[in-house]
Amino acid sequence: MKFLKTFLACLAAMVAGFFLLIVVWIVMIAGMAGSMNASSEVVTNNTILKIDMSEMVIDAPSEDPFAGINLMSMQATPQLTLLSALRAIEGAAEDDRIKGIYMRLNGMGGFEHTAVVEELREALVQFKESGKFIIAYNESYSQGGYYLASVADEIYIQPEGSFDWSGLSQRVIFYKGLMDKLDIQVEIFRPTVCKYKSAVEPYFLKKMSPENRAQMQALVDSMWGTIIEAISASRGISVEELNAMADNLDVILAEEAVEAKLVDGIKYEDEIETLFEEKGVERGFDNEINYVTLGGYAAQVTGDVKKASTPEVALVYANGQILDGEGTGAIYGNTLAAKLREVRLDENVKSVVVRVNSPGGSALASDVIWREMELLKAEKPVIVSMGGYAASGGYYISAPADAILADKLTLTGSIGVFGMVPYTAKALESKLGVTMDEVKTNKFSGMGGVKPLSATERAAMMRGVDRVYERFTGLVSEGRNLPIERVLEIAGGRVWSGEDALEIGLIDSYGGLKAAVAVAVDKAGLGEDYKLVERLEAPTGLAAYFSAFSANMKASWEASELGVLLKEYRQIQQDLSQRGVVMYSPCRMEIE
Repeated sequence: MKFLKTFLACLAAMVAGFFLLIVVWIVMIAGMAGSMNASSEVVTNNTILKIDMSEMVIDAPSEDPFAGINLMSMQATPQLTLLSALRAIEGAAEDDRIKGIYMRLNGMGGFEHTAVVEELREALVQFKESGKFIIAYNESYSQGGYYLASVADEIYIQPEGSFDWSGLSQRVIFYKGLMDKLDIQVEIFRPTVCKYKSAVEPYFLKKMSPENRAQMQALVDSMWGTIIEAISASRGISVEELNAMADNLDVILAEEAVEAKLVDGIKYEDEIETLFEEKGVERGFDNEINYVTLGGYAAQVTGDVKKASTPEVALVYANGQILDGEGTGAIYGNTLAAKLREVRLDENVKSVVVRVNSPGGSALASDVIWREMELLKAEKPVIVSMGGYAASGGYYISAPADAILADKLTLTGSIGVFGMVPYTAKALESKLGVTMDEVKTNKFSGMGGVKPLSATERAAMMRGVDRVYERFTGLVSEGRNLPIERVLEIAGGRVWSGEDALEIGLIDSYGGLKAAVAVAVDKAGLGEDYKLVERLEAPTGLAAYFSAFSANMKASWEASELGVLLKEYRQIQQDLSQRGVVMYSPCRMEIE
């Protein structure tokens, strides 16, 4: 019997391993096929660059070999990095074979965050300086899609299409009622002055605090202001008119969008090609207009080939939640510190751009990274380029930089800390009949376990929280050359938009990734003699692929309807399982 059990267990393991291996090969073949298709798109003398959102434009290259592949449905959405997309648009402006750009935002891809949209839009503004056309068309326009499309020379909509123009909103989910129903008590540790550090509010409030409401209102107002000012400049419609349309829901139907001058006309998609011909685009031998997708063209734009000895500007990505230790798929303190040390010791690296896209996380890991940023800055220029959000711990690691650039839609600041300790013993007893008991060697052994914290334990926790806040504000004062009194005025956990951050001194200039590279080149005095090199970590070994496979299965499940509920559950689970002092931004906004 024992032999049979062992045999069956081994057989099951072999079958499972064989299945995983088959899936790996299928995915690898699908990935290679997709890559071949992208690179095989032909660019002729009459080609239009088509931005159709068939790809997901992401901030940083993914370390996941299964990125963009839904393993539940085995469908793939190609991923394109922001840097590759920017290079493609820049290359298209100088490529005589590319006659113009057709924006057809109807694919299954999208944008990782709002700053990606802003930087792509700026690249398209610069593309127009080449004198080439940009035409946009879609059946329906979301506000985010229209913000990007508004840069076009001409915008069209399908006769029965729809238009979303209602302004921005930001919702917060509160768990206090759930905690009460489950008899879970959550101890909150937050410096008194950190009244804007609202990441913990869902656990002890049922609605926004006055401070958080003011903060969130200021953020949506700032982001909306950035969007409508850009659209106003492109379309020649006043900001007041744009706001009035949103307030009254004046623009829902296609003809209403035309009347409001948000779009230039109503057309079916086949009629768009007539416009291309009128602009001098010739059809090919098959009587078809030749298109190349953004991803397809990006695969063919490799940049200048330069010698290995050419001075290097290193691009290091800090993407995701900040965690302790080593790992991939997020910002692990020791892993990123080692990468920064690597570029510091590389004599061929003359300047460094750190692209930060993080809501924060572990205070300890942030400090580990901060130290390496300081050591790096002492030897080479260090420029931080902020993505969609570089807040809390994300700002902590940015503060030492020689210069910080952010997009207007970037969320930053959130200079503050907090701690949480859940007490679940009552919930286990009242809901499940589970009780706990313990023995201990000292009075406060097992703090926060069987019983709620005592006054002494709370005081000990607050010492740690206050210490981290004092250090955080001190490092910002030092790194940004601001009086500590000024830092304390703009800290308190408050999140700022990139536009407001410039005014209060948290950043040095507006600008995206390309602008940050230009500053890095200038500070190193490199002129035109440099190469930009992304410093990446690639997965190694079969275990890395299996780990990525498991994570992708989880992500695919979370994208389902039931997975949305599971995601909220895991958010609560993650928050309640935090250990030590943490620094998180309370929000992440998207343009819908």
